[in-house]
Amino acid sequence: MTSPHPVDARLPFLRQFAFGLQHVLIMYTGCITVPLVFGAAVGLDRDTIAMLISADLLIAGLITIVQSLGVGKLVGVRLPIVCGATFAGLTPMILIAKEYGLQAVYGSMLIGGIVGLALAWPFARIIRFFPPLVTGAVLTVVGISLIGVAGGLIIGTDPSSPTFASPTNIALAVLVIVVAVAFLCLGRGIWAQLGVLIALAVGTVVAVPLGLIDLGGVAGSAWVGLPAPFHFGAPEFPITAVVAMSIVMAVVFAESTASMLAVAEITGKRVSKGDIARGLAGDGASAVLAGVFNAFVDTVFTQNVGAVATTRVYSRYVTATSGAILVVLGALPKVSSVVAALPKPVVGGVGLILFATVALVGINTLRSVDLSDRINSTIAAVAVGVGLLPELAEGMFERFPSAAQILLGSGITLAAIAAFSLNLLFNHTRLGTLARASRSGTPAPVTSAGTPSPHGVAHEPVAV
Repeated sequence: MTSPHPVDARLPFLRQFAFGLQHVLIMYTGCITVPLVFGAAVGLDRDTIAMLISADLLIAGLITIVQSLGVGKLVGVRLPIVCGATFAGLTPMILIAKEYGLQAVYGSMLIGGIVGLALAWPFARIIRFFPPLVTGAVLTVVGISLIGVAGGLIIGTDPSSPTFASPTNIALAVLVIVVAVAFLCLGRGIWAQLGVLIALAVGTVVAVPLGLIDLGGVAGSAWVGLPAPFHFGAPEFPITAVVAMSIVMAVVFAESTASMLAVAEITGKRVSKGDIARGLAGDGASAVLAGVFNAFVDTVFTQNVGAVATTRVYSRYVTATSGAILVVLGALPKVSSVVAALPKPVVGGVGLILFATVALVGINTLRSVDLSDRINSTIAAVAVGVGLLPELAEGMFERFPSAAQILLGSGITLAAIAAFSLNLLFNHTRLGTLARASRSGTPAPVTSAGTPSPHGVAHEPVAV
């Protein structure tokens, strides 16, 4: 009898549970950072942020199960992957919330997910138009643009507040960073992988005697419960917001594709375009479910891809177990209430590391591109420069119509549009060939912008 592929093999229950729990611990901090940062940025109260965390974990768990086990021939890549909230949608969501309200955030996410489901199969066939040149530039902008959000959590956003830029808050954030660096750089094995989570715990403990944490609301939280659909009311669909979230889906698709190819290479499991398309459909389904249950768009977490490579445990039933654990955590509102009570400076310190890591992942992705080619280097420079303009030149588009500001005010959106358009123009048409030939004086082929390398793109921070 032929043995099953390691990806399809089942492990003894205890071993399967242990490795599944390890995956959850590795991705947990990155996953909960998104609702914590989003809630703080749009001024939500602690109970609402707790609800967002529960919804976030619940949807991440469901999508992880779907991606690991698959649903017929419709959804799921059937590889050992773990999914969680993507940072790519964070800035657009904040902008949409401030302009149109939370009903528009989740309405546009719902439509973006439907668009993603519709485009999953076509996108799997045109992935060559999203090489590392495009994804690397966008990821760099994603990480850098979010550093300001982390800074706002550390020092506050209201200069008139007596606690604004408090030395105590800044010192607490520095402590969190120091602890994280110590574990990430000096730790071994699981201790290095859990460095950021440990820093979060240490910062929280230190914040208690400083009076920066209040657990009074935790006692009133239910032990068991599920997020209510459309908590913020009937969804709304401003066209600009829908366009912005649809662009986010394209960015997520490019990232997830590279991560799925990486897992396929690591495990030796051959995947077809149909498999990739079903995996992308899982991303789209995450946005649809998130739009209904007030969560966030999910992507493949790269730190868990690294864990698969490190442990050499390839079973997709292990990550399905991780998904089940996340679903259970999402159904425990009291746990989410504790997380929601974390002090903002602690979250900001952790966020600073995670967001900066995303930027470095983008830079590392660009290293696989031939940047000695002046056209490729120009595309990357323009995409990063244009993407950072809204972040560094505050108020640049404030005289534009409010609807336009959702697109123009998001550096991620601008970077994605610029990188994709310029790459298409100069690396997939005769214009690029002619431009290169004019410089050398002889006909020249289009210089590689980088293929969608299995290891070329990552999204969530690799905490190893």
